[in-house]
Amino acid sequence: LRDTHRLSLCSNHKPQIDKMKIQIPFILLVSLMPSSMVQAFSVNSNSNNNISNEVNTGSDNRRSFLQKSITTAVSTAAVLTGGVVNNPMPALASEDTSGITIGGKLRMGDESIMAPKNHGTSEVPVQESLRYGVSNKLADKISNYNRRFAEFGGYFAGTTFEDEVRSANGPITFYDSNSGKPLFVAPINRSVDEFIEESKYHGWPSFRDQEVVWDNVRVLRNSGETVSVDGTHLGHNIPDKRGNRYCINLVSVAGNPI
Repeated sequence: LRDTHRLSLCSNHKPQIDKMKIQIPFILLVSLMPSSMVQAFSVNSNSNNNISNEVNTGSDNRRSFLQKSITTAVSTAAVLTGGVVNNPMPALASEDTSGITIGGKLRMGDESIMAPKNHGTSEVPVQESLRYGVSNKLADKISNYNRRFAEFGGYFAGTTFEDEVRSANGPITFYDSNSGKPLFVAPINRSVDEFIEESKYHGWPSFRDQEVVWDNVRVLRNSGETVSVDGTHLGHNIPDKRGNRYCINLVSVAGNPI
């Protein structure tokens, strides 16, 4: 997967509902494809150890087309409020973990959360020792100096993510790579296999409403960008027929509790 620049479905976009309507069938097909099939639309390049090769950029034209089409398709399929699906009832977690309140009503945020700070959009850099064997340099780039790009689709497959989730014997907490605050707890109300398979299908760890620690997470209005309350870029909300799906960079949620 690192040998291929793949399309990121987790890129920043602004809704343009009145355009690109004729492309809805195509983008619905693309958005439902497994990550392995999306490779057919990618640009091949040689792999190296540079961070730029680990950041999923794609081509500007293709990204622009994809961003606009995703927005149109999702907006046609569901009622959106700032890029999120309105659920008739708040999603509730099946349990609390270590005093963490999980699930509940989605919380929106505004651009002020991502205003420039001492270290990019955050006050501090990523922790020196991150979990899952992720790259610190990549984590800092994606989390603190980025609003548009994502780690490679399937990046987590080269880490200890799956092993640690399976060996946890219950929900595992994912912490902000900068602040160490809890952001997601998964799996909740689904099996480990379901959580991992959905993440593999889309190419990034994928969380649902009932797995979000809303005290520390916000979804920005109009873009669906998903961030921490401290300014860490996490990913994007890309709703599907099951509801909100938070497409999250593992490098941004690989912190340790503080």
